[in-house]
Amino acid sequence: MGATAVAIGAFGAHGLKPKLDAYQLGIFEKGVQYHFYHSLALLAAAILLQMQPDNPYFKWAGYLFVAGIFAFSGSLYLMACKNLLPFGVSWAGPVTPLGGLCFIAGWMMLFWATFQDR
Repeated sequence: MGATAVAIGAFGAHGLKPKLDAYQLGIFEKGVQYHFYHSLALLAAAILLQMQPDNPYFKWAGYLFVAGIFAFSGSLYLMACKNLLPFGVSWAGPVTPLGGLCFIAGWMMLFWATFQDR
């Protein structure tokens, strides 16, 4: 996930910058920003799961972070590039907050996991 965040960010900075206006580029960059933050959170959840393999909350945190990256960041990528795509992306707008909820739930799972029996 971290590698895809870097690759998508580089693509946006070099390949899309001349094709997007400042507003669209800002949306795209926000998607990359949250993609990268939650790639690190996913790494933390994986490390913690290795330390406590019987704690299911770390696994759920990871699932939620992945879902959030696809829903939140993915929908922002699509909406930023809507003028470049051969298909409509109006459905992506309502998906963004669902991805945000996944991020919040993932962080809550990490928090909850710290109170479980070790």
